[in-house]
Amino acid sequence: MAEYAYLSTPDPEIAEDLRVMSENQDGPMDNTILREYLSNVLSADLRKALESELPSESKYDVKDFMFDTGDGSGAKVLARNIVPAKSAPDEKFPLFFWIHGGGWVAGDVNMDDPMLRIICANLRISVVNCEYRLSPEHVFPTALNDCYAVLKHVAGNPDQFSASLEKGFIIGGASAGGNLSAALALRLRDDPFFKEKPLTGQSLIIPMVIHPDAYSELPEEYRSQLLSMEQNKNAPGSSKESVYKLLTDYQGPPKDPYMSPLLADSHKGLPPAFIQVAGLDPLRDEAFVYEKVLNKNGVSTKLIAYPGVPHSGWYIFATKEVGKKWRKDWQDGIQWLLGFSSKN
Repeated sequence: MAEYAYLSTPDPEIAEDLRVMSENQDGPMDNTILREYLSNVLSADLRKALESELPSESKYDVKDFMFDTGDGSGAKVLARNIVPAKSAPDEKFPLFFWIHGGGWVAGDVNMDDPMLRIICANLRISVVNCEYRLSPEHVFPTALNDCYAVLKHVAGNPDQFSASLEKGFIIGGASAGGNLSAALALRLRDDPFFKEKPLTGQSLIIPMVIHPDAYSELPEEYRSQLLSMEQNKNAPGSSKESVYKLLTDYQGPPKDPYMSPLLADSHKGLPPAFIQVAGLDPLRDEAFVYEKVLNKNGVSTKLIAYPGVPHSGWYIFATKEVGKKWRKDWQDGIQWLLGFSSKN
């Protein structure tokens, strides 16, 4: 069965770029180099690429907060709140809680900052962009617990962030951030604290939802559909080897549903999900399977796939047509999720 194999054919617009990337690919990137690249090079390139789309700074306000992780270590993590300019002093907005990617080993609030400023101003939502301690210095479930601690504070104090959870309470992230978002959606569903403050949506971009060493735990009907880890094992930007290197650093137990949300005992009661999938990505097929499992459990979903685009495509090809489409779809997808909130 090769239901989604056609999605691995390179997008013609970026085929030459992908060829060059493949020629220059030389094994997984060292964590120190990856951190430097994501925090400085990629974020600067993205800001330059999106310069013409960035709203005037008068359209939003930005404030950084340091949050105690609550684990007794005294550690604090950074979260950046981006709030639309208010038409009235007490105006409140839907809340979008964002978690960056970077394979759990790299990344920070600057990675997605320009895109989140655009989303904040265009959709008039309050964005909380959350960092977490990175592996391998801080292994699973540190990142999950850090994000949970910040999210719990935000949900318990929405006025501090000019937010009204009744207008919308969405969690989202890309790659490792997508994994953490899906895991937190499960955790919050079962957490008494969030019974009166339920998530109303999740935006999962190129997420990992199952550790490849746990494929065998799935029923055959789903296991047989997980072919992209091999089909795209040498994909530019993110190969099978690099995926395993990051997982080794993160040390998440493969069968733990907070590592592999696809393996949760139940997916009933989860919030609607907007999922974006890269066709030329080792993680591709698990996103399709996750959507099927969510649907089977009564969860509304919308999934968009980008044929021939690699895992990191929405960053690298921001100025190409595929990058522009990805961002427009993301904005439309968040708008779609907001439609599920009770008092939008």
